[in-house]
Amino acid sequence: MSKKILFISRRSPYGLSYARDALDALLAASVYDQDIGILFMDDGVFQLLKQQDSSNIAQKNLAAILPALELYEIKKIYVQRESLEARRLGASDLVLDDLHIIDNEEVRQLLAQQDQLLSF
Repeated sequence: MSKKILFISRRSPYGLSYARDALDALLAASVYDQDIGILFMDDGVFQLLKQQDSSNIAQKNLAAILPALELYEIKKIYVQRESLEARRLGASDLVLDDLHIIDNEEVRQLLAQQDQLLSF
């Protein structure tokens, strides 16, 4: 029986390794036949921005990796609506089209449905 595991990515894409660590852990977990998803909230929504340029800081562009989630059959991708609104972002600013924008109440419900939460 598979467990429901939700990765929560709350940090900006660059500066510290939290965002990269979340993606690495998510991709690693995808091979273990678990029911996994990822929630981007707080500054984590910046990871989803189109046209990121990290060349000046000599780091890989995280947004370029995100479309590969589909290849790993990771289809449960959530974004907290209030985090987007607080940063004046909308769905058209994001690199992924196939994601679920959910409000605070839906976030609470999503968290309650999980067997395991991993926050980065």
